[in-house]
Amino acid sequence: MEQRSIILVERSLIMRTRQGQLGRRIGLLVAVLLLVVFLAAPIAYLGILSVTSQGQMLSGQLWPENPYWDNWPIAFRTVPLVQFLRNSIVAAVLSAIMTLALSFPLAYAVVRLRIGGRFLPSLVLASYAAPPIVAAIPLFFVLRALGLIDQLLGLVLVYGMANVPVAFYLLDNFLMRLPEEIEEAAWLDGAGTIRTMVTIVLPLMAPGVIATGIICGILAYNEFLFALLFTYSPASQTLPVGLSLYQGERLVQYGQMAVASLVGILPVYLLGGLLQRWLIGGLTGGIK
Repeated sequence: MEQRSIILVERSLIMRTRQGQLGRRIGLLVAVLLLVVFLAAPIAYLGILSVTSQGQMLSGQLWPENPYWDNWPIAFRTVPLVQFLRNSIVAAVLSAIMTLALSFPLAYAVVRLRIGGRFLPSLVLASYAAPPIVAAIPLFFVLRALGLIDQLLGLVLVYGMANVPVAFYLLDNFLMRLPEEIEEAAWLDGAGTIRTMVTIVLPLMAPGVIATGIICGILAYNEFLFALLFTYSPASQTLPVGLSLYQGERLVQYGQMAVASLVGILPVYLLGGLLQRWLIGGLTGGIK
Protein backbone atom coordinates (compact mmCIF):
# COMPACT_ATOMS: atom_id res chain seq x y z
CA MET A 1 0.00 0.00 0.00
CA GLU A 2 2.82 2.35 0.95
CA GLN A 3 4.72 1.53 -2.25
CA ARG A 4 1.63 2.25 -4.31
CA SER A 5 1.25 5.64 -2.63
CA ILE A 6 4.87 6.47 -3.45
CA ILE A 7 4.28 5.55 -7.10
CA LEU A 8 1.18 7.76 -7.25
CA VAL A 9 3.10 10.69 -5.73
CA GLU A 10 5.93 10.24 -8.24
CA ARG A 11 3.46 10.13 -11.14
CA SER A 12 1.79 13.28 -9.83
CA LEU A 13 5.12 15.08 -9.62
CA ILE A 14 6.02 13.98 -13.15
CA MET A 15 2.69 15.24 -14.49
CA ARG A 16 3.11 18.57 -12.74
CA THR A 17 6.63 18.90 -14.13
CA ARG A 18 5.44 18.14 -17.64
CA GLN A 19 2.56 20.58 -17.33
CA GLY A 20 4.97 23.27 -16.08
CA GLN A 21 7.36 22.64 -18.96
CA LEU A 22 4.46 22.76 -21.43
CA GLY A 23 3.25 26.03 -19.92
CA ARG A 24 6.72 27.56 -20.18
CA ARG A 25 7.05 26.44 -23.80
CA ILE A 26 3.68 27.92 -24.70
CA GLY A 27 4.58 31.18 -22.94
CA LEU A 28 7.92 31.32 -24.76
CA LEU A 29 6.22 30.64 -28.09
CA VAL A 30 3.69 33.39 -27.50
CA ALA A 31 6.46 35.82 -26.54
CA VAL A 32 8.45 34.97 -29.69
CA LEU A 33 5.36 35.40 -31.88
CA LEU A 34 4.60 38.79 -30.31
CA LEU A 35 8.20 39.87 -30.88
CA VAL A 36 8.07 38.76 -34.52
CA VAL A 37 4.82 40.65 -35.05
CA PHE A 38 6.27 43.74 -33.35
CA LEU A 39 9.36 43.70 -35.57
CA ALA A 40 7.64 42.72 -38.81
CA ALA A 41 4.63 45.04 -38.52
CA PRO A 42 6.43 48.24 -39.66
CA ILE A 43 7.92 46.45 -42.68
CA ALA A 44 4.55 44.94 -43.57
CA TYR A 45 2.89 48.34 -43.28
CA LEU A 46 5.52 49.85 -45.58
CA GLY A 47 4.64 47.15 -48.10
CA ILE A 48 0.96 48.09 -47.84
CA LEU A 49 1.73 51.79 -48.23
CA SER A 50 3.85 51.11 -51.30
CA VAL A 51 0.76 49.87 -53.18
CA THR A 52 -1.68 52.45 -51.83
CA SER A 53 -2.66 55.45 -53.92
CA GLN A 54 -2.43 58.98 -52.56
CA GLY A 55 -6.22 59.35 -52.55
CA GLN A 56 -6.75 56.17 -50.57
CA MET A 57 -4.00 57.26 -48.21
CA LEU A 58 -5.59 60.63 -47.51
CA SER A 59 -9.01 59.02 -47.00
CA GLY A 60 -7.60 57.01 -44.11
CA GLN A 61 -7.84 53.53 -45.62
CA LEU A 62 -5.50 51.06 -43.93
CA TRP A 63 -5.84 48.51 -46.72
CA PRO A 64 -6.03 49.49 -50.40
CA GLU A 65 -9.10 48.32 -52.27
CA ASN A 66 -7.11 48.14 -55.50
CA PRO A 67 -3.31 47.91 -55.29
CA TYR A 68 -1.69 50.94 -56.88
CA TRP A 69 1.50 49.50 -58.38
CA ASP A 70 2.37 52.74 -60.16
CA ASN A 71 4.02 53.96 -56.96
CA TRP A 72 7.04 51.77 -57.75
CA PRO A 73 8.01 53.14 -61.20
CA ILE A 74 7.03 56.69 -60.18
CA ALA A 75 9.27 56.51 -57.08
CA PHE A 76 12.28 55.73 -59.28
CA ARG A 77 11.39 58.51 -61.72
CA THR A 78 10.71 61.20 -59.10
CA VAL A 79 14.22 61.08 -57.65
CA PRO A 80 17.41 59.27 -58.76
CA LEU A 81 16.80 56.51 -56.22
CA VAL A 82 19.41 54.11 -57.61
CA GLN A 83 22.08 56.83 -57.46
CA PHE A 84 21.19 57.66 -53.87
CA LEU A 85 21.30 53.98 -52.91
CA ARG A 86 24.68 53.55 -54.58
CA ASN A 87 26.07 56.60 -52.78
CA SER A 88 24.84 55.30 -49.43
CA ILE A 89 26.41 51.88 -49.95
CA VAL A 90 29.74 53.34 -51.09
CA ALA A 91 29.85 55.80 -48.19
CA ALA A 92 28.93 53.07 -45.68
CA VAL A 93 31.50 50.55 -46.92
CA LEU A 94 34.42 52.96 -47.31
CA SER A 95 33.74 54.75 -44.03
CA ALA A 96 33.49 51.42 -42.16
CA ILE A 97 36.89 50.42 -43.55
CA MET A 98 38.32 53.77 -42.53
CA THR A 99 36.80 53.49 -39.04
CA LEU A 100 38.35 50.06 -38.51
CA ALA A 101 41.71 51.25 -39.81
CA LEU A 102 41.69 54.05 -37.23
CA SER A 103 40.03 52.39 -34.27
CA PHE A 104 41.76 48.99 -34.24
CA PRO A 105 45.31 50.36 -33.73
CA LEU A 106 43.88 52.88 -31.26
CA ALA A 107 42.15 50.18 -29.21
CA TYR A 108 45.26 47.98 -29.31
CA ALA A 109 47.49 50.84 -28.16
CA VAL A 110 45.17 51.71 -25.27
CA VAL A 111 44.40 48.17 -24.09
CA ARG A 112 47.72 46.39 -24.67
CA LEU A 113 50.33 49.15 -24.67
CA ARG A 114 48.57 51.21 -21.96
CA ILE A 115 48.95 54.41 -24.00
CA GLY A 116 46.83 57.31 -22.81
CA GLY A 117 46.05 55.84 -19.41
CA ARG A 118 42.47 56.43 -18.36
CA PHE A 119 42.23 59.84 -20.01
CA LEU A 120 42.38 58.79 -23.67
CA PRO A 121 39.52 56.21 -23.57
CA SER A 122 37.32 58.69 -21.72
CA LEU A 123 38.14 61.40 -24.24
CA VAL A 124 37.35 59.14 -27.21
CA LEU A 125 34.03 57.98 -25.78
CA ALA A 126 33.07 61.48 -24.57
CA SER A 127 33.38 62.80 -28.12
CA TYR A 128 30.47 60.57 -29.14
CA ALA A 129 28.24 61.88 -26.36
CA ALA A 130 28.02 65.37 -27.87
CA PRO A 131 25.15 66.06 -30.32
CA PRO A 132 26.32 65.77 -33.96
CA ILE A 133 25.08 69.28 -34.73
CA VAL A 134 27.87 70.63 -32.48
CA ALA A 135 30.47 69.46 -34.98
CA ALA A 136 28.56 70.55 -38.08
CA ILE A 137 30.06 74.03 -38.48
CA PRO A 138 33.73 73.04 -37.82
CA LEU A 139 33.39 70.08 -40.18
CA PHE A 140 31.85 72.29 -42.84
CA PHE A 141 34.85 74.65 -42.81
CA VAL A 142 37.28 71.73 -42.80
CA LEU A 143 35.59 70.10 -45.79
CA ARG A 144 35.38 73.43 -47.61
CA ALA A 145 39.11 74.00 -47.08
CA LEU A 146 39.79 70.54 -48.50
CA GLY A 147 37.43 71.09 -51.43
CA LEU A 148 35.20 68.20 -50.33
CA ILE A 149 31.86 69.96 -49.93
CA ASP A 150 29.25 68.15 -52.03
CA GLN A 151 31.69 65.28 -52.52
CA LEU A 152 31.05 61.67 -51.53
CA LEU A 153 34.64 61.44 -50.29
CA GLY A 154 33.86 64.19 -47.79
CA LEU A 155 31.04 62.14 -46.31
CA VAL A 156 33.31 59.09 -46.15
CA LEU A 157 35.86 61.05 -44.13
CA VAL A 158 33.23 62.46 -41.78
CA TYR A 159 31.54 59.10 -41.19
CA GLY A 160 34.86 57.31 -40.85
CA MET A 161 35.97 59.63 -38.05
CA ALA A 162 32.57 60.05 -36.41
CA ASN A 163 32.15 56.30 -35.80
CA VAL A 164 35.60 55.78 -34.27
CA PRO A 165 34.27 56.02 -30.66
CA VAL A 166 31.69 53.30 -31.33
CA ALA A 167 34.27 51.00 -32.91
CA PHE A 168 36.77 51.75 -30.15
CA TYR A 169 34.26 50.78 -27.47
CA LEU A 170 33.41 47.48 -29.18
CA LEU A 171 37.00 46.55 -30.05
CA ASP A 172 38.13 47.43 -26.55
CA ASN A 173 35.82 44.73 -25.18
CA PHE A 174 37.05 42.17 -27.70
CA LEU A 175 40.70 42.88 -26.94
CA MET A 176 40.22 42.57 -23.20
CA ARG A 177 38.82 39.07 -23.67
CA LEU A 178 41.84 37.97 -25.71
CA PRO A 179 44.57 36.26 -23.61
CA GLU A 180 47.75 38.32 -23.44
CA GLU A 181 49.85 35.14 -23.31
CA ILE A 182 49.37 34.67 -27.06
CA GLU A 183 50.97 38.03 -27.81
CA GLU A 184 53.71 37.48 -25.24
CA ALA A 185 54.61 34.23 -27.00
CA ALA A 186 54.83 36.10 -30.32
CA TRP A 187 57.06 38.74 -28.73
CA LEU A 188 59.37 36.03 -27.37
CA ASP A 189 59.64 34.64 -30.89
CA GLY A 190 60.90 38.01 -32.10
CA ALA A 191 57.70 39.51 -33.53
CA GLY A 192 57.37 43.27 -33.16
CA THR A 193 54.34 45.15 -31.93
CA ILE A 194 52.91 45.94 -35.36
CA ARG A 195 53.52 42.42 -36.68
CA THR A 196 51.90 40.90 -33.60
CA MET A 197 48.90 43.19 -33.94
CA VAL A 198 48.40 42.47 -37.64
CA THR A 199 49.30 38.77 -37.93
CA ILE A 200 48.29 37.46 -34.49
CA VAL A 201 45.65 39.66 -32.87
CA LEU A 202 43.70 40.74 -35.96
CA PRO A 203 42.95 37.18 -37.23
CA LEU A 204 41.88 36.09 -33.74
CA MET A 205 39.53 39.08 -33.51
CA ALA A 206 38.11 38.63 -37.02
CA PRO A 207 34.48 37.99 -35.87
CA GLY A 208 34.59 41.04 -33.60
CA VAL A 209 36.19 43.24 -36.23
CA ILE A 210 33.62 42.19 -38.85
CA ALA A 211 30.74 42.78 -36.42
CA THR A 212 32.14 46.21 -35.57
CA GLY A 213 32.50 47.05 -39.26
CA ILE A 214 28.90 46.03 -39.94
CA ILE A 215 27.59 48.20 -37.10
CA CYS A 216 29.65 51.22 -38.19
CA GLY A 217 28.58 50.69 -41.80
CA ILE A 218 24.91 50.64 -40.82
CA LEU A 219 25.35 53.81 -38.75
CA ALA A 220 26.90 55.54 -41.76
CA TYR A 221 24.24 54.14 -44.09
CA ASN A 222 21.43 55.61 -41.96
CA GLU A 223 23.06 58.99 -41.23
CA PHE A 224 21.04 62.01 -42.33
CA LEU A 225 22.26 65.24 -40.73
CA PHE A 226 25.78 65.46 -42.19
CA ALA A 227 24.58 64.18 -45.57
CA LEU A 228 21.97 66.94 -45.63
CA LEU A 229 24.41 69.68 -44.64
CA PHE A 230 27.44 68.72 -46.74
CA THR A 231 25.88 67.52 -50.02
CA TYR A 232 23.66 69.36 -52.50
CA SER A 233 23.56 67.33 -55.73
CA PRO A 234 22.32 63.81 -56.52
CA ALA A 235 25.87 62.82 -57.44
CA SER A 236 26.83 62.85 -53.75
CA GLN A 237 23.56 62.76 -51.80
CA THR A 238 22.65 59.57 -49.94
CA LEU A 239 19.41 57.66 -49.53
CA PRO A 240 18.22 59.30 -46.26
CA VAL A 241 18.44 62.68 -48.01
CA GLY A 242 16.69 61.22 -51.04
CA LEU A 243 13.78 60.09 -48.86
CA SER A 244 13.21 63.66 -47.74
CA LEU A 245 12.78 64.74 -51.38
CA TYR A 246 9.42 62.95 -51.57
CA GLN A 247 8.05 65.61 -49.24
CA GLY A 248 6.80 68.58 -51.22
CA GLU A 249 5.70 71.99 -50.03
CA ARG A 250 2.10 70.91 -49.46
CA LEU A 251 1.96 67.16 -49.84
CA VAL A 252 4.01 64.13 -48.84
CA GLN A 253 4.12 61.25 -51.34
CA TYR A 254 3.74 58.51 -48.74
CA GLY A 255 3.41 55.69 -51.23
CA GLN A 256 6.57 56.62 -53.12
CA MET A 257 8.42 57.21 -49.84
CA ALA A 258 7.40 53.72 -48.72
CA VAL A 259 8.81 52.28 -51.95
CA ALA A 260 12.11 54.09 -51.41
CA SER A 261 12.20 52.93 -47.78
CA LEU A 262 11.74 49.30 -48.78
CA VAL A 263 14.47 49.63 -51.38
CA GLY A 264 16.77 51.18 -48.78
CA ILE A 265 16.05 48.48 -46.19
CA LEU A 266 16.84 45.64 -48.59
CA PRO A 267 20.69 45.97 -48.58
CA VAL A 268 20.79 46.07 -44.78
CA TYR A 269 18.61 42.97 -44.47
CA LEU A 270 20.66 41.11 -47.05
CA LEU A 271 23.88 42.05 -45.28
CA GLY A 272 22.50 41.00 -41.92
CA GLY A 273 21.29 37.69 -43.32
CA LEU A 274 24.53 36.85 -45.11
CA LEU A 275 26.79 37.84 -42.20
CA GLN A 276 24.46 36.84 -39.39
CA ARG A 277 26.85 34.23 -38.00
CA TRP A 278 29.75 36.70 -37.90
CA LEU A 279 27.59 39.47 -36.46
CA ILE A 280 26.06 37.43 -33.64
CA GLY A 281 29.32 35.64 -32.87
CA GLY A 282 31.26 38.88 -32.81
CA LEU A 283 28.79 40.75 -30.62
CA THR A 284 28.37 37.94 -28.09
CA GLY A 285 32.12 37.48 -28.01
CA GLY A 286 32.61 41.10 -27.03
CA ILE A 287 30.30 41.04 -24.03
CA LYS A 288 32.20 41.39 -20.78
